[in-house]
Amino acid sequence: MSTFFLQKIRPALAPVRNQYTQSQRLYKAKMTRPFSSFIVTPKDLHDELRKNTSTKSPKTIPVSAEWFLPNDGRDGRQEFLQLRIPGARFFDLDTIKDPVSPYPHMVPTASIFTEAMKYLGISRDDTVVVYDSPALGIFSAPRAAWTFKVFGHPKVHLLNNFKQWVDGGYPTESGPEKPIAKTEYPVVVPNHGMISTFEEIKGIAQDNTNCKKIQIIDARPNGRWAGKDPEPRPGLSSGHVPRSISLPFSSLIDPTTKGLKSAEELKEVLFRSGVDPSSDVEKRLMCGTGVTAVVLDVALEQAGFGGNRKVYDGSWTEWAQRVDESSGLIVKS
Repeated sequence: MSTFFLQKIRPALAPVRNQYTQSQRLYKAKMTRPFSSFIVTPKDLHDELRKNTSTKSPKTIPVSAEWFLPNDGRDGRQEFLQLRIPGARFFDLDTIKDPVSPYPHMVPTASIFTEAMKYLGISRDDTVVVYDSPALGIFSAPRAAWTFKVFGHPKVHLLNNFKQWVDGGYPTESGPEKPIAKTEYPVVVPNHGMISTFEEIKGIAQDNTNCKKIQIIDARPNGRWAGKDPEPRPGLSSGHVPRSISLPFSSLIDPTTKGLKSAEELKEVLFRSGVDPSSDVEKRLMCGTGVTAVVLDVALEQAGFGGNRKVYDGSWTEWAQRVDESSGLIVKS
């Protein structure tokens, strides 16, 4: 190609090249994750929220998923209204669920999740950082974050945690929520590969050959798992699925900060409880209603434990209503 030709064509190509480069930058900015890991510190979130200069997407949105057990007496939404991160949205686990299921917190239908996102003003491009109440630290937020993942939301993170946010003197607000502009959000089919069912757990429990290939891990307090303490839901038998492992989610939480323990500490707890780190051993995670089971999921991920993981959505509330002690499928020990 002659020098003369290059001199003539180069000016004509410049606008196209600049336009292409600009498009690349916009695409990269849109897809870049603001956080390097799933777990986010209060400082990281605070620094990122200061960059929210517009109400347009993509932006970073704090999402409160405060929830309490039925016998607790506190109400998640009321706690949210009393103290929250500025601009936070409230993810109601008692509303964003399957409306026809008899069990408390089953994964919502695609249409319900989509409508909830629109109502909360969350777009598909937004980064969501889910958090818990300062009193509990890490409890129900992992379940909400997991639900976002089930519906394939690209950028989901967990704050570790709101207690440390408050203790660190980061900004908070209270009172009624400000009006939120509704957004568009596509209808997305949930990833059923992340969800375990009653039928699957029953099959595992009845098949002795599966116990070395699949571990069922229960996040409820040991007293409920052993059948010595009552369940928080009246009339529901306590006990556990045959050959399941008791690993109370509270053992994964630092008692002082209420935050998730370090990766090394998590490994120690998991090993001590008998959880197999191998990628050849699958894990099925459960609790009372599928909420704190996801704390186990987060801990396994942070500790680097392998094996396909699924959350038993109905968990013990479904199990104890669909089997009885005479079947041998409720064990008390």
